Amino acid sequence: MLEAIHSPDDLKKLNYTELNQLCREIRTLLVDTVSKTGGHLASNLGTVELSVALNRVYDASKDRILFDVGHQCYTHKILNGRMENFGTLRQFGGISGFPKPYESDADAFIAGHASDSVSVALGMAKARSLLHQNYDVCAVIGDGALTGGLAYEGIENVAASLEPIVIILNDNAMSINGNVGGMTRVLSRMRLSEGYSGLKKKYRDLVGIDSDVYRFGHRVKEELKKKLFAGNMFSALGLNYLGPIDGHDLKELESAIRLAKSLRMPVLLHVITQKGKGCHYAEAHPDIYHGIGPFNKVNGKPLSVTEGFGDVMGKELCALASQDERITAITAAMSDGTGLFAFSQHFPTRFFDVGIAEGHAVSMAAGMAKQGLIPVFAVYSSFLQRAYDMLLHDVSLQKLHVVFCVDRAGIVGNDGETHNGVFDIAFLSTVPGMKIFCPSSFRELKAMLRTAIYDCDGPVAIRYPRGGECDYREENPAPEVLLREGRDLTIAAYGTMINPVLAAAEKLAEDGITCDVVKIGVASPLDGEVLTASLRKTRSFLMAEDVCRSNCVGEHVIALCQQKGIALQRCSLLNLGEGILPQGSVKELMQACGLDSAGICRSAVALMEKDGQAHE
Repeated sequence: MLEAIHSPDDLKKLNYTELNQLCREIRTLLVDTVSKTGGHLASNLGTVELSVALNRVYDASKDRILFDVGHQCYTHKILNGRMENFGTLRQFGGISGFPKPYESDADAFIAGHASDSVSVALGMAKARSLLHQNYDVCAVIGDGALTGGLAYEGIENVAASLEPIVIILNDNAMSINGNVGGMTRVLSRMRLSEGYSGLKKKYRDLVGIDSDVYRFGHRVKEELKKKLFAGNMFSALGLNYLGPIDGHDLKELESAIRLAKSLRMPVLLHVITQKGKGCHYAEAHPDIYHGIGPFNKVNGKPLSVTEGFGDVMGKELCALASQDERITAITAAMSDGTGLFAFSQHFPTRFFDVGIAEGHAVSMAAGMAKQGLIPVFAVYSSFLQRAYDMLLHDVSLQKLHVVFCVDRAGIVGNDGETHNGVFDIAFLSTVPGMKIFCPSSFRELKAMLRTAIYDCDGPVAIRYPRGGECDYREENPAPEVLLREGRDLTIAAYGTMINPVLAAAEKLAEDGITCDVVKIGVASPLDGEVLTASLRKTRSFLMAEDVCRSNCVGEHVIALCQQKGIALQRCSLLNLGEGILPQGSVKELMQACGLDSAGICRSAVALMEKDGQAHE
């Protein structure tokens, strides 16, 4: 079946027996591919039938189908012209693991972060009305994304707008870790109403969903329901609620989507799916197979397991918390990814998973700090971007002591531009009173975590990369450390960028260019003592950092030199420019950006040749 699908038009030629066979083949392809490339497996196994039904009902090249979060779009990509290239999923130069309009018109919107689909859908629907165009808009939002407050802002406005929009709630009772909060209980109660759903299905089959009788009866029923019953939360917000529907019954699912589309009003269709469907180990452990690296497709075991910075942070935080009852840990649906799972088991009353709600997490941490606790918020760098206002207003203005463990800092790799943590230096350094630690090794991370908790006032961030240690494994947690001495050039870096810098300095020395290598342990505020002493000597400066150019540490160093009257003869800032990088491995991206040791060597040689001087 799969080999015969070249576009969604081919789906419409198949009967339901053939379509169910197609779904089985797609699941096989998903497991085969993700076992090699890594990626989001469980969520995509759960949305196969949903994606097939959507592409039979809608014309994705014209209609707007919005996936939230976008990691559930793999089947949609397969059905829309990318099956032959699906083996390049998340690879450098290949196709992305998230919707990308530059890949296909069928990808309506970039969606790497959660909870924005309803708002985007309303914007597209408003554009449709104002420009007098004709297309449909459908937002597919997972129940995990529904834990984010932005989703409710969108839902409230969609209901008030009366724009024809279909919101499909993909309810699998899981986000990344188990769902939390009151919405989980609401959805659980809705799932129990199977008898009601069965009765509705029989009525639809009897009168036909496209009949005037059905549409009239449906409107009458909805008005009566509003008057006689309190209804569910979505009805109370003004949406026309349908469901729950079995998300793996393709015929029923397609009928329900067609009905929702035909009503020409704001509709929420509640679909029940199973995360990991069709793969026994993904069904048993959907949290583990949410996002996973390459694995053995027979037994599901990862091909490699290494201890990362997040794991070390979690262990050290547990050790500190065992001695201090004031320490609390907060995560935004990422207890496993941020290394806090052990903390959640050992200290359940002091662990708080707020769902995909980073802004709320920061404000809650501020309240804890104001009343005497020591909150530690472990969060991915790219997701902390969503809480900038709370960092300023709720934490900084009152100089509250909140510790931010900023995981996935720098180039993350295969998830692409929406997940690379390349903007945290830029925005965190603008937060008044914020101190930013940058450990280069596990030992430094432990020391800096202790310092951040006990020796600092106000907001503190500790930023570290995804993955494990490289060659540098020492403990020099001082604000600045001179690791290598030379006479010609000062090269500075922080975090694990010190590894390619040290390798480059060794190669440069072989070529006759000797370097001072300064490791920066605190990116903001800059200490500057070791750096300025070195720059007074060499008058030549090369900064290497895997963040965006704007407001990078290198710019701060140049400003510091100007303040201290140090006239630099040569200067080069090696960074990621605007910070928008495609998917690919960290190694490939570092090489492409000239931030590996060879690239740093080339930049250093080019810098030293600017005035035509020769170096032996």
